[in-house]
Amino acid sequence: MAEARRLAIDVEGLNKSFGDKRVVKDLTIKVEEGRITGFLGPNGSGKTTTLRMICGLLTPDSGSGTCLGLDILKDARRIKRQTGYMTQKFSLYDDLTIAENLMFTARVYGLDRRRERVRDALEQLGLTQRRDQAAGTLSGGWKQRLALAACVLHEPKLLLLDEPTAGVDPKARRAFWDEIHALAGEGMTVMVSTHYMDEAERCHDIAYIAYGELIARGTAEEVIAQSKLATFRVEGPGADRLAREIGARPGVEMAAPFGMALHVSGPDRGALEAAIAPWRKPPLVWTEIEPTLEDVFIHLMNRSKDNW
Repeated sequence: MAEARRLAIDVEGLNKSFGDKRVVKDLTIKVEEGRITGFLGPNGSGKTTTLRMICGLLTPDSGSGTCLGLDILKDARRIKRQTGYMTQKFSLYDDLTIAENLMFTARVYGLDRRRERVRDALEQLGLTQRRDQAAGTLSGGWKQRLALAACVLHEPKLLLLDEPTAGVDPKARRAFWDEIHALAGEGMTVMVSTHYMDEAERCHDIAYIAYGELIARGTAEEVIAQSKLATFRVEGPGADRLAREIGARPGVEMAAPFGMALHVSGPDRGALEAAIAPWRKPPLVWTEIEPTLEDVFIHLMNRSKDNW
């Protein structure tokens, strides 16, 4: 029997309100050391607030737990020193070069061996040839690499990434994820919020939060299975144009074009089959398939209630 991993994050009953809006509701989550956990959910669902409570940047109204073995209420300062946090917005200095930004970050953390650390970070993330380029002139992908280098300069045990690849091209995103997996392979724990389903599938496991409540947890395969969503794929002449008509039928929760084909999903397989029966004839070809993570994501969004 494999030895259980230690928990890097173990929090329960977290609550946070801003004014009369309760942003996080009784949230409990455990994350094992060395894992990459994807944090999914609609905009405004409390993902950023949760990340900030976990690492000590925000104090929960109630709840308790540990992060890196430290109490999130009593040891917030110590947790922050061992955490790298990459925000949605690029937050380094546009007028400084890549190397200058990293040297400044090293000074802020009071690190020893600053020149050595900066040199190693530049090499690790492929920034050496651009070390003297002003940060403000970098493309989105290179800014992302610089931000990641700054986050890991102090060798944190936990890395929190808040939608880090928004607006970045696919090649840069893939290179970024290669780096994340390399860091996790060295023992770093990573939590990353994302709206990209291909990125969620690259995580070891995922957590889905909807308007403050954690409603799905596990590997991508486990979350798909837990949804109990029935899904059919239809191909043939004009199949993709049937989305609106089929989507209006009782028992159909979602009808979404995928190229020239159409995915049709619903939580009740019998009701779904009755809904699509009028179209189950040639030249259309129907196949029951496993729902994609995107199908499940939309299914969960449809069942979530906004807390505004």
